[in-house]
Amino acid sequence: MATRLIPFLFCFFFIFLQFFICRPGDAAQTEGTGCTVLIYHRFGQDKYPTTNIGVERFREQLIYLRDNGYKVISLNEMLARLRNRKDLDNTVVITIDDSYKSVYRNAWPLLKSFAYPFTVFVYVEATDKKYPDYMSWEQIREMQADGVDFQDHGYGHLHLTECPTGFDEQTCRSRISIDLAKGSRIMARELGERSRFFALPYGEYNYIVLSEAKNMGYEAVFTQDPGSVGVETDFFRIPREPILGKEWSTMAHFKEVLDRVDLPLTEMKPGFVPLKSADLHEVSSAITFPERYVPGSLGIFVSELGWRQGVLEGNILRIKVEKPLTGKYNRIFVSGKEKESGRQAIRSWMITLSR
Repeated sequence: MATRLIPFLFCFFFIFLQFFICRPGDAAQTEGTGCTVLIYHRFGQDKYPTTNIGVERFREQLIYLRDNGYKVISLNEMLARLRNRKDLDNTVVITIDDSYKSVYRNAWPLLKSFAYPFTVFVYVEATDKKYPDYMSWEQIREMQADGVDFQDHGYGHLHLTECPTGFDEQTCRSRISIDLAKGSRIMARELGERSRFFALPYGEYNYIVLSEAKNMGYEAVFTQDPGSVGVETDFFRIPREPILGKEWSTMAHFKEVLDRVDLPLTEMKPGFVPLKSADLHEVSSAITFPERYVPGSLGIFVSELGWRQGVLEGNILRIKVEKPLTGKYNRIFVSGKEKESGRQAIRSWMITLSR
């Protein structure tokens, strides 16, 4: 299932991130960046190129954090700061999805040598059924005893937004809640405490998935939407920057994601309700602080359609969409250049199309 982890639409918006958000060649700047939550999967497993990072490249990234003024904090500390609206600048959180054995063998020793906290989101079924490429409960408990944080990634690693044909909304909700409850119950049984946080399998969500996660009592939900965490970040859609594969594990990309800042938004349209029609006509959002951004720098990117400069009317940024969507999943990015820092700010979210 590893190769399915990164939705195909990442390929589309990588171009966007490179040419409209990133600033190749700039030196890293660590003032006022907020918190960057990194997401890794495999370490030193070259046979899985789309979800892997080389061990020496990972070491290089940890050295870069240490030598360039970044403070690596725990997930719990980041959320406490966010909850209390305290300073997040220059902070980084390291998360790892799926609990592959290479985390135990390759990542943990390195992270331990740097004394960096990190969180592993457990694919519960894989561990519980002893799939060969995943850590055992014994290994997880060994790491837990050493201070490593383990949280929930669902029992069956399902595409939670996919509702089988003929299912009504309540049946779809039951499918989600059964999977989450099973994973949470097993995690509590094996690790002695209930998971507080949930990472969305494949990074996929809609309003049904998010509401069922809230109903389960999770304190925070983590996406795979690129972006930075700031004081306006929604606890139930916390962005994470994927660091993996040929392009997204490079040092250039790593430095670029550390330099991004959050762009606070409200009234995002379309939102999280699955679209019944592929004809969008318009994408828009309310910019919370439009005065922060260089005039003319604000734009909207739809992964299937590309980037377009937005029209700002008051605090509403919008673009017209002339052609229908074809894919089930798209991500939308709003981006702009901050006047004060010169950094690019982004906020992204996922939209789904009913099929």
